[in-house]
Amino acid sequence: MKRFLQKNGFLVLFIATVAAVTLCVVNFFSTNTSPLSNFINTALTPIRSGYTAVAGWVEHQRAHFADVHEMEARIEELEIQLAETERKLRQAEADSEENQLLRELLNLRQQQRDFTYESAKVIEQGGSNWESSLTLNRGSKHGVEMGDCVISSTGYLVGIVSELGGNWCKVLTVLDTEFSMGAMDFRTEEVCVAEGNFHLMPEGRLTARYVDTNSDMAVGDLIVTSGFGGYYPQGLVIGTVESVQVDDSGLSLTATLRPRAALDELTQAFIIKDFVVVD
Repeated sequence: MKRFLQKNGFLVLFIATVAAVTLCVVNFFSTNTSPLSNFINTALTPIRSGYTAVAGWVEHQRAHFADVHEMEARIEELEIQLAETERKLRQAEADSEENQLLRELLNLRQQQRDFTYESAKVIEQGGSNWESSLTLNRGSKHGVEMGDCVISSTGYLVGIVSELGGNWCKVLTVLDTEFSMGAMDFRTEEVCVAEGNFHLMPEGRLTARYVDTNSDMAVGDLIVTSGFGGYYPQGLVIGTVESVQVDDSGLSLTATLRPRAALDELTQAFIIKDFVVVD
C-alpha cells in the first residue's frame, strides 16, 4: 500500500481534489438558485407584480359593484316604502276631507233640521260664456228631482237641478242667465228677485231686481231665498249686496250681488231633497 501511494500519490491527490471540488459545486447549486432560474425569476417579477395589482383591482371592483348593487336594491326598497307612505298620506287626507264634509253636513242638519240632504260630488264644471253649471254624481235613483236646491257645505245656495239622469244631475248655478228665484233682504225683509245676468256672469256676479225705490237695501246686506209659494226653502243665503242702483226704467232699484258659495272651488255639494214649508 505504501509502495502504491509512493508511485501513484500525485494521481490519488488529484482525484481526491477533483472529487472534493465536485462535491462543493454540487452542494452549492443544491442550496442556491441557478443562474437560469435566477434570470427567469428576475424577468417574471414585474409581470407577477402587475398580475397581483390587476387581481387586487379586479377584487376591489367586484366588491365595489357588489356594494353598488346592494345600494341600488336599498334605494329601490326605500322608493317602494316612500310610495306606500305617500299613498297612506293621500288616503289620510281624503279621509280627513270626507270627515270634514261629514262634520259640515252634520252641522247643516243641526242648523236646518227640516231639510233632507243628499251628498254629491262635483264631477264636471260646465261654465261658459252663456252658461254656468255643475254636474253632480247623484240622480233620480237617489231621490233627486228637478228643481231641487243645491247648497254648499256651509249652507250657501249653489243653484237648482235643471237636468236629471239615473245617477247624475245638472245644476244651473245662481250665476246662470236661466236662474231666477224669489228673494229678500235678510236685514230689511224687503222682497226682490235674484237673477243671473249675462253681462255680470263673466265677473262671477248676479243681480237682485225689482227692489222698491224706497228700499233701505245697502251694500253688505245678505240676500236670501224668500220661500214664498213653498216651492223653494226659505232662508238660503244667495249672496251679498255689492252695489245698488236705479234700473233703466227708473221704477225700481237693481242690486249687484256676489254669491256666497265659492262656485269655482266646489268639489262637494248637498242636494235638498225635501224640506218643511215655512208659512
